[in-house]
Amino acid sequence: MESQAYNLWWLVILNAAIFVIFAFSFTKPRTKRDWRSLGAFSAFILALFTEMYGFPLTIYLLSGWLSSRFPGMDLYSHNMGHLWQTVFNLPGDPHLNLLHILSITAIFGGFWILASAWSVLYKAQRAGMLATTGLYAKVRHPQYVGFVLIMIGFLLQWPTIPTLILFPLLVYMYDKLAKTEEKEMLSQFGRVYKTYAASVSAFWPGGRSAA
Repeated sequence: MESQAYNLWWLVILNAAIFVIFAFSFTKPRTKRDWRSLGAFSAFILALFTEMYGFPLTIYLLSGWLSSRFPGMDLYSHNMGHLWQTVFNLPGDPHLNLLHILSITAIFGGFWILASAWSVLYKAQRAGMLATTGLYAKVRHPQYVGFVLIMIGFLLQWPTIPTLILFPLLVYMYDKLAKTEEKEMLSQFGRVYKTYAASVSAFWPGGRSAA
């Protein structure tokens, strides 16, 4: 294994801490549900950076197939971790191609959504009102959309077996959390929330709203 590419555990800790702290600062978790959401996202981030800089489990498990499919390539070079680049034989530097640009756009877009949604939600909570402005005028759960968009960005950039397994599980978990949150909002705001939910979709602007 190329020592300069992996076993950099300080980078695992540093990068994971940076992204988790960013997510924490943008979401300000208060309830058990908030902490569960952030905790699940943190597990995804830790699994990602463990393979990116610590130990490349996915490359190790796929080494036989990769060696036969791409003979002569250094399996444990850092660039090899950009598996979509290798598998689809994309030209150029994996840090400069369109896929990487889309990845960075999705990641920063996701954090922007988290920050923008929290600003609206915080003001609404302080006023004891339902959040219906800003991104909440487009979707009912922009914070979960933000988390999913960040994860999609990382999967475009550095897919791993653990994160590919975690992703659908986390999407399912966020869907369940959103439904629990909606029951609480319906109980708290009654007809006001029902009217809001009937006109604004849950996760996708212009998508199907609640019945």
